[in-house]
Amino acid sequence: MSDPRPVLVVTALHDPTVDVVINELHDRDVPVVRLDSGDFPLSLSLEAEITAHGLRGRLHTLSRTADLAQVRALYYRRPTGFAFPHLSEQDARFAVTQARYGLGGVLAALPGCLYVNHPHRIGDAEFKPAGLTAAAEAGFLIPPTLITSNPDAARAFAKRYAPVLYKPLWNPVYRIDGVSCVIEVADVQAKDIDDRIAGTAHLLQQRIRKTADVRVTVIGTKTFCVRIDSGLLDWRTDYSRLRYTPVEPPPGIEPSLHRYLAHFGLVFGAFDFAVDTDGQWWFLECNPSGQWYWLEPETGLPMRAALADLLKRTT
Repeated sequence: MSDPRPVLVVTALHDPTVDVVINELHDRDVPVVRLDSGDFPLSLSLEAEITAHGLRGRLHTLSRTADLAQVRALYYRRPTGFAFPHLSEQDARFAVTQARYGLGGVLAALPGCLYVNHPHRIGDAEFKPAGLTAAAEAGFLIPPTLITSNPDAARAFAKRYAPVLYKPLWNPVYRIDGVSCVIEVADVQAKDIDDRIAGTAHLLQQRIRKTADVRVTVIGTKTFCVRIDSGLLDWRTDYSRLRYTPVEPPPGIEPSLHRYLAHFGLVFGAFDFAVDTDGQWWFLECNPSGQWYWLEPETGLPMRAALADLLKRTT
């Protein structure tokens, strides 16, 4: 007899990665309730009661209802934010905070639910300083990194560790002439740094003399490593130049992956490494909501099945 408890999927309307996971779950007769928190309250409603017996209640979309006490797993992947455009600026700000701490708080408190990943743990892990510190504690090699608003410190670091890269600490989307753009990773020299750096925080990092990149996707207890050859400083700038090869991790890497995830309370992570000329893997970052599905048709690795196994709670 199939388990009637649903998997709750929280994501934006257009998310092809989630689509393939939902199809896999449907093929396994696992019920799914999909929602976008940005639909609240127009096409998503909530009633949740908290008593001495715990949390219970329901979420209603236009086509599904989820019993909050029966959700077996929650797959949380980049939903849109709350918006109340019909309200004044001040009223909208109040409504957004109530939705975040109300609906968001309920979604973060589901009893007996497996989170992939918990939204609060995602938020913790998205801070690059925290990620790099945790990576060092987990046993990874990390490039020397400076976070500063001090021009003199930045210039001294750039001279000491040349070649050095500038990396955004977070990458909000810019719109230039109606086109979405992001700030790219770039080489920087001491002579390029002026006093404008004092305007905010910046991240500088020694550039690893790499021969390739590796994307490691950890899904529960399963690890999928893919070498990416491109010749690019940042392989994400031109997917047409990428070549993919499944590889095995060097000794010591896999335990460090799980130590890192355990530090943040995560069960999924998309890790990026640079491979240097000696074959050593250098930790760059881990995205707790990273993309992964594009690698499956390129490599044949059964990542979709692994994620469905995790959400179904068969592993």
